[in-house]
Amino acid sequence: MEESLIPTVLPVVRRAVPFIAAVVVAAGGLGYAVHEHHSAQALSSQNQQMTAQLDATRSQLNVLNAKVNELMMAQTAPKPSPAAPLAAPTVSRPVLRHRVIHRPSAVDLRFKKLQSQLDAQGKEIDQTRGDLVSARTELSGGIAKNHTELIALERRGERNYFEFDIDKTKQFKREGPLSLRLKKANTKNQYADLLLIVDDRDLSQKHVNLYQPVMFYQPDSTQPVEVVINQISKNHIHGYVSAPKYRQSELAAMSSDAGNPASTPDQPAQPPVRERLPLPASAPDQQ
Repeated sequence: MEESLIPTVLPVVRRAVPFIAAVVVAAGGLGYAVHEHHSAQALSSQNQQMTAQLDATRSQLNVLNAKVNELMMAQTAPKPSPAAPLAAPTVSRPVLRHRVIHRPSAVDLRFKKLQSQLDAQGKEIDQTRGDLVSARTELSGGIAKNHTELIALERRGERNYFEFDIDKTKQFKREGPLSLRLKKANTKNQYADLLLIVDDRDLSQKHVNLYQPVMFYQPDSTQPVEVVINQISKNHIHGYVSAPKYRQSELAAMSSDAGNPASTPDQPAQPPVRERLPLPASAPDQQ
């Protein structure tokens, strides 16, 4: 009997399977549609909230802009001048005008203070430089600016002077206690670059200005040797070298010779002092 029911049940089951599948698919689609509807409502509410917040922010910005504009108009608008009093209509008062006072900032004050300090330091440097030049002039006994003044200095007899004319060459020229060579002569700015040999030592002196003494101290000497340029032309300089006449050892020898005149060959030896002899005794017949 059971075997006879199987052929009748199978067709019914086969027909019910598509219906059940359709019901399942429809239920799933309905659930998805409900979910999407809820999501859309949530997004719509969020958009409405954000729009309300943006509107509130815009209204606040508009209020702030209006206040700023009012403040700027109040600052730029000219203030009315005070009216003349009714009691004295003939007396006129001057119209008061508001002056704009520009107060210096902290940066401007610092800059002015720094500028004043730099100016003061520059004046001190110039004064010190002038003092050094005057001190050099006093030590050297004077600076000759031409040949006539050089002769006047030489007549003092305190120093030896060696006048020179040097062209721009690669050869050194001996002048007094040192050798000179002209490396560069700037006629526009009136300075020269020199190479020197002092006591077998090579020295370089750049930017020697006109009438600027260049000093060197030699061993066993308290006074400096000076090089002075008093004329600068194209590839040529003219000047002089000034050196002390005597060194320290020579002065010491001269002072010792002056203290001992007997050893000086130029002075004749003084004769010895004769002793005074006693007088002879008188004879008895003369008493």
